[in-house]
Amino acid sequence: MAKVNISLDAELVVEVMVLAGVGSPQDAIEVVVRDYIARGHRTEARTELRDQTLREVEIKPQDPQA
Repeated sequence: MAKVNISLDAELVVEVMVLAGVGSPQDAIEVVVRDYIARGHRTEARTELRDQTLREVEIKPQDPQA
């Protein structure tokens, strides 16, 4: 797997380490990035499900109103 080197504010990284309960800066940032990606996938899944439901409602014929 390819690696990327970046510079981050040390205070931010330490705060993430404490919040995530990990002992290394590398692990802390990986936890944040993986969580961000997982959250995006969950959002996509919810949005897709909602959109699909809306499409099904629009396709169903309306009951005649008297």
